[in-house]
Amino acid sequence: MARRTAIGLDIGTSVVRAAELSFGRGGTTLDRFGQVVLPEGAVRDGEVVHEDAVTAALKHLWSATGFTHKRVVLGVANQRVIVRQMDLPWMEQAELRRSLAFHVADVLPIAVEQSVLDFFPLEEVADDKGARMLRGLLVAAQRDTVLSNVRCAENAGLKVTSVDLTSFAVLRAMGTQTDLTVGTEALIDIGARVTNIVVHSAGVPRFVRIMLMGGQDVTDAVSEQLGVPLEQAEGMKQHFATYGTGEELAMVSRTVATTAQDFVDEIRGSLDYYASSNPGAMVERIVISGGGSRLEGLIDRLASSTRLPVTSGDPLRPLRMGKTGLDQDQLEFIKPLAAVPVGLALGAI
Repeated sequence: MARRTAIGLDIGTSVVRAAELSFGRGGTTLDRFGQVVLPEGAVRDGEVVHEDAVTAALKHLWSATGFTHKRVVLGVANQRVIVRQMDLPWMEQAELRRSLAFHVADVLPIAVEQSVLDFFPLEEVADDKGARMLRGLLVAAQRDTVLSNVRCAENAGLKVTSVDLTSFAVLRAMGTQTDLTVGTEALIDIGARVTNIVVHSAGVPRFVRIMLMGGQDVTDAVSEQLGVPLEQAEGMKQHFATYGTGEELAMVSRTVATTAQDFVDEIRGSLDYYASSNPGAMVERIVISGGGSRLEGLIDRLASSTRLPVTSGDPLRPLRMGKTGLDQDQLEFIKPLAAVPVGLALGAI
């Protein structure tokens, strides 16, 4: 019997990444992982700006990594994706999908005919009159932003089998690793410009926010303050505690500290909002991933600001390692980067 395989594709702000998983009786195996850096400005805040540049990067990614096929699950997350909790009249799943646009038209800031809609049921509840209701998460994405991502993939010769919210991909990759002693936790995947925040209980999402801040904001601040190229600013940001001497070191340290604290404050504000709406399921732990999670001192800042334990996530932990061509050091390097593409591939099961 042929192995079932799936490829998750993440078109990020600065990098395109993909992971190929295979599924069998022995568990799930990571067979291939690759990434290619995008030209500056090709994608802005999660939205494709230059389709030709993204298409070229995807072609390079496939030729360099050697994926076994071209069917992909594509992720989406940007400022024109809306996720909010809603209560809808109880109905069968098929009927819900057919009537979803009618039920949510009045609550969306964009026209339903210009949107891609989905609803993720969480639980059955009753309204004030005792009528059955479905409580869940409404996901609405601007259609043209989704289609631009799809066009890039198709122009690169790929076939998009489905489109998924990257926040749900993060949940799939890491939400099943919750310790039995932790009831509710926040998963925070920090990209270059887009950060996914997902609060869940035992893998069931309770709150989702897509935040337009990330690691690149710190790099930009260092570059602007010191007047150095972005490539040099990135290195200074990552190793500011050991970089330079005297006033330059002090300036880098202050810039990183200020920008990182702004980022932490935004995360804390999101978690405070969740807490005020869900007093019965308080967040007990934070798990971080993504390239931006490598920022020196970030874990300590988050722990101090939220007064919660903070740990680094490992989306590779539940997976078997196939013949990826990556050595142990390379696997360690991709750990914080793999949550979205791995979670997208897991969604194809």
